[in-house]
Amino acid sequence: MAALGVANETSVTTAPDTIRVMVVDDSAVIRGVLARWLEDDPAIRVTATAANGVGALRQVKAQTFDVVILDIEMPEMDGMTALPQLLVAQPGMQVLMASTLTARNADISLKALSLGAADYIPKPTSTRIVTSGVDFRRELVEKVKAIAQVARRKRGETPVPSTAAPAPRPVVGVRSATPPPLPARAPASGGAIVHPRPSQARPAVLAIGSSTGGPQALFNVLGALARPFPLPVLITQHMPPTFTAILAQHVERMTKHPAAEGQHDEVVRPGRVYIAPGDRHMTVRQAGGEVRIVLDDTPPQNFCRPAVDPLFRSVADVYGDKALAVVLTGMGHDGEQGAGAIIGRGGTVIAQDEATSVVWGMPGAVTRAGFASFVFPLNNIGGSITNLMEGRQP
Repeated sequence: MAALGVANETSVTTAPDTIRVMVVDDSAVIRGVLARWLEDDPAIRVTATAANGVGALRQVKAQTFDVVILDIEMPEMDGMTALPQLLVAQPGMQVLMASTLTARNADISLKALSLGAADYIPKPTSTRIVTSGVDFRRELVEKVKAIAQVARRKRGETPVPSTAAPAPRPVVGVRSATPPPLPARAPASGGAIVHPRPSQARPAVLAIGSSTGGPQALFNVLGALARPFPLPVLITQHMPPTFTAILAQHVERMTKHPAAEGQHDEVVRPGRVYIAPGDRHMTVRQAGGEVRIVLDDTPPQNFCRPAVDPLFRSVADVYGDKALAVVLTGMGHDGEQGAGAIIGRGGTVIAQDEATSVVWGMPGAVTRAGFASFVFPLNNIGGSITNLMEGRQP
């Protein structure tokens, strides 16, 4: 594999039952390290590398890929220029944008999602990537494996069997943008999935959890809600620092709802969207007659900080049967326990369905656990929220 990190362009053959990946980056160091890390998983084979978009386009004309890891800033043809051309060249292929943690790159990454990229990953600089720790490496591998199955499903190909090793134990103080996916679990009853009855009380808050594919799903749901919206909206989207602030700007621009990162001890008010800041858990507490936001640096939950579970649990405690929660597309099972807490207090939970999810990890876990009052396609969720607020069944 050492040769993959040396030449500007490489190409190799692969077996049909492995995930086919191309790494596109102008840094030979990064190309080599990413290729080695990916190929440490027996389900993944890096079949090509390229130093820019021009080389990537040559490669997609020569062979089929499940996933392309695409750098943003490259000479001759950058990632944003190459992205739409790559997607046209190979329909169904999934593109994972890679960028360093700057406000500009966060903004570009979110724009790339609107142009068809499946997801993004914030990468360390070339001088730090080798020593950046297991967290980035794990996130890279798991995202590639998750979105590769989307590519194969769209092409009518057989999914690659999972060969993942048991997930590593979480490390206190180590942040992650995305949890690892878990194997599908059968319903606790061993039979049909149970859908608990929705609350008879009209909701007083809307809480949303999302991860892989989440930004576009959030724009869809929030864009379908009335303006001004009569409830506060609390969102945990698995994202690192810088990205969450840019996400809030995109939410406000695209949906016309006032949005910002939540601030510690801020009073929660109707009509505003509060997004958990990267690397901090966001919860709510009752303080006299007001509900206030709490930000903390307690250990990651479900390998994530921010995590959905603590937000949902606090919403259940504060709002009881007036809590309405939505679990959107994402890897892993974050939000399952929190959804259970909301259902336990008499609230209502909506989960996105599998067909419209980029990855049916989080909403699937909530559904299989019997904590989803409703399971809806993405385009139906906004209208369903409105119906519940007005006392109608979705």
